[in-house]
Amino acid sequence: MLEPTTTTRPRPRHRPGVSHHRTPHPHPHPHPDTPQPTRRSPSGSRRRPGWHSGPVSTADRESSGSQQRSVQEQREGHPGELAAVLAEVARDAAHDAGSIDPGLLGDFLEAVWGAVAARRRLSATRIARYRAVGEEAAVAGVALRALLDLYLSAAWRLWRRLPPVADAARDPQAVVTAGEVLLRASDDAVAALTEGYQIARRQLVRREESDRREFVDDLLAGSADVPRLLRRATRFGLDLAAPHAVAVVRGEIPYSEGSTLLSTLERRLQGDVADADALVATKDGALVLVFSAPDRAAVDEVLARTRAVLGPPGRAHWRGGLGRPAAGAAAVVDSYEQARRALELGRRLDLSEATRDGFADAAELLAFEVLLRDRAVALDLVETVLAPLRDVRGGPGPFLSTIETYLEAGGNATEAARRLHLSVRAVTYRLARVRALTGVDPTRARDRFGLQAAVLAARALGWPDDLQPRG
Repeated sequence: MLEPTTTTRPRPRHRPGVSHHRTPHPHPHPHPDTPQPTRRSPSGSRRRPGWHSGPVSTADRESSGSQQRSVQEQREGHPGELAAVLAEVARDAAHDAGSIDPGLLGDFLEAVWGAVAARRRLSATRIARYRAVGEEAAVAGVALRALLDLYLSAAWRLWRRLPPVADAARDPQAVVTAGEVLLRASDDAVAALTEGYQIARRQLVRREESDRREFVDDLLAGSADVPRLLRRATRFGLDLAAPHAVAVVRGEIPYSEGSTLLSTLERRLQGDVADADALVATKDGALVLVFSAPDRAAVDEVLARTRAVLGPPGRAHWRGGLGRPAAGAAAVVDSYEQARRALELGRRLDLSEATRDGFADAAELLAFEVLLRDRAVALDLVETVLAPLRDVRGGPGPFLSTIETYLEAGGNATEAARRLHLSVRAVTYRLARVRALTGVDPTRARDRFGLQAAVLAARALGWPDDLQPRG
């Protein structure tokens, strides 16, 4: 009796990475018992690369190689088409950033495209190039915000043009990798741009401060070449062909060039009312203002704004002097010297009527200018009239104040006593002593002019403390 023949089904070949559990699939593999065709079209196969069920024919290998080359070409792009795409992205990004030069992008777009294709970050050498681009942009006067806007706009505009993003349905993981590479490249480039820009700006600021200091020294000294000085003045916002005035301020503490007060004051002076293209600097510890002075209203506005920044002169403890306005580089030097003398006269005379917003005005002190033009003559007048008061008990100070106040009050002893906070008897006693010691009678009209001139000259010269008596 013949036993039934048992047919053994051959076990399927193990395929690496493929599960042998039967699961529904839109294109199920045929049953192993089903006759297999000798060759399948690569376009109809869903096998992974490097996954084979049998011998691969020459046609299969050629087809697979052609498919890989197609993917590589898609990643790298056709040179002509790629250049057009990158040029369009650069142009649109430059428009986003305020229509600045797209050439500032350098090779950033090409570098990002290649980094995404290679799935790596930008090299240190390439990042260093963007540091140099930041320095060049700072020197060219491009705003840092506009520069960073250019690169970030270029990055987000390039994103959807990248091959992994355009072919996201085929390989979603490649889109994630491309995003990481793009963000990392943008971060590295922006950091390098900012570092280079800030380094260059610091160098420019130091150079600008040096040039500014040199210009101020040359302008106020009056020893520089005038035509060259006029050309340099425009760089600092000054048109010296128009009338300019100079103001000088001294405080209890010397002013320094690095103080924020200078920049604050300069910004405050840029006003449509004052019309002051002002230069604010320091010289020998004093604050120096050179500003446009087309009329008296402009000058008053500058003084008022300066006082608003510095604070009230009495509380902030500062004094100022104002020179007369005139046109030309030489006129600025004259106005500077006038302002210095007016400041000193205002300190010595302490005449409230000669000050304007805390500034002693040289235009209102012309009488003193005339009086002191010949210092020898002025000193001779003081010594001739007032020398006997030097040796009185308590010094000449109280007698000089009494004479000044009495003459300012129009020869009214009662008003002078009120202003001096003295009794009328004390005032008349002092006037009598002046008459007895000097031979000049303050109550007589013919003696008043010479006596007042002598007293004002004594105040202006700092007599007797700042001068030695005649030998």
